[in-house]
Amino acid sequence: MFGIYLKRELGRRKKAALVIALGLALGIALVITVNSVSAGMTQAQDKVLKSLYGLGTDMTVTKARTAPTSGSSGGPNFKFDAKSSSSSTQSSDRVQTQGGQALKSSLVTKVADQTGVESAVGALSLNVTKVDGSFTQGKAKSSTSGSSSSTSGQGQPGGSGSSSSGGAPQVQGGGANFNVNSYSVVGVDVAHQGLGPLSTMKVTSGKTFTSAQTSSKVAVVSKSYAKEKKYKVGSTFKISSTKFTVIGIATPDSSESDTDVFVPLKVAQTLGDAKNQVTTIYVKATDSKQISAVKKAITANISGTTVTTSADLASTVSGSLSTASSLATSVGKWLSIAVLVAAFLVAALLTSSAVSRRVREFGTLKALGWPSRNVTRQVVGESMVNGLIGGALGIALGVGAAYAVTAISPKLTAQVGSTGGAGGGPGGGGPGQQASQNTLEIALSAPVSLTTIALAVGLAVTGGLIAGAMGGWRASRMRPADALRSVA
Repeated sequence: MFGIYLKRELGRRKKAALVIALGLALGIALVITVNSVSAGMTQAQDKVLKSLYGLGTDMTVTKARTAPTSGSSGGPNFKFDAKSSSSSTQSSDRVQTQGGQALKSSLVTKVADQTGVESAVGALSLNVTKVDGSFTQGKAKSSTSGSSSSTSGQGQPGGSGSSSSGGAPQVQGGGANFNVNSYSVVGVDVAHQGLGPLSTMKVTSGKTFTSAQTSSKVAVVSKSYAKEKKYKVGSTFKISSTKFTVIGIATPDSSESDTDVFVPLKVAQTLGDAKNQVTTIYVKATDSKQISAVKKAITANISGTTVTTSADLASTVSGSLSTASSLATSVGKWLSIAVLVAAFLVAALLTSSAVSRRVREFGTLKALGWPSRNVTRQVVGESMVNGLIGGALGIALGVGAAYAVTAISPKLTAQVGSTGGAGGGPGGGGPGQQASQNTLEIALSAPVSLTTIALAVGLAVTGGLIAGAMGGWRASRMRPADALRSVA
């Protein structure tokens, strides 16, 4: 009986039911859209942070570089052997550690032993500056005067009346033409490649290192660097007279990688004259909720180190991505709440108004013996159906808007404060390095999760209950006499 009467009453009031449902639908659709865009912002920020960290890395441990000693510039220098030939080709590689001050490799084990740390891996970031070119030796020529002249002795030492002098020698020709090429090299622990700088890369050609290649002269190069140098799998190149063979070409999982060449850690330590040293320790926590506690433990137990987490890096992200994220997080959510509250109030008022127009109907039902709870149930049931219809429309509108954002994929830029180190972010740089800006371009998406859909359904039910509660309370207070007065 209840279902039949409910269906008939909704059929009689299609327009009123549709208005209430649409009001709720708009509020729910806005909530879905804002939540989906916020989720897209989070994913975009994760992509930015992954370009700074290794995939799966929760934090990095570095040490600030000490200030240069007095009389030392700390800058690169090159020494070429002098040669007697008039034209000589020169070439030299300068390899130096990049980022913060080098850490002892034994600290990797000490960090791994801290409470809350699942694993820790060391990496060594190097910068190679290659200078090659040629000197051309100039020739000294002297010019002489063919005649002597008499002077008054002014300006002549001793006041001599005449002199015969030759011109000063002049260097003609000569010069230098050099090319300077700087690129980044990172030494990775080949036995633990799932954590660290190489974990953000996907080998698309060739293969990655094996655990047996700890001392092998092999390298994995980034796709962009391979394209620039025209390297292929099997190509060879030299770093400070050490010959390397390219075994793989890798592409970053997201954005661009600052690292050009990856080599085994032990080989990198030999190149950089940094035996048993690393510049960065990549750390993965056992529980993401314990990252702050792990950071405090490492900072307290290992003095002189700087621990950087993803939360620390997130504060350095600026640009349109940061602005859009702030809008979606603050303005967007508050706007959604305001619209949702307005939709609930409108639905409640419309339901209450509809009850007022049904005085004769509810009064007659009570006169026929319907208790107040049945009348209230009737109103609440109609409101719940309106709420569910509004929820379905809102989900359709919200999902459609989210997919539209994903299809358009608006581009957002992110400026990240980077220390210029290989391996990205704190992995390559350190507090002692001069900061630079690294600009990334991220495509925005708006993923719709099951949690968001569940939230929409909950809002639809809540809206229906609120509207039904107000309408039911109004209907329950009606008396049969009200119906008789309306008939008269």
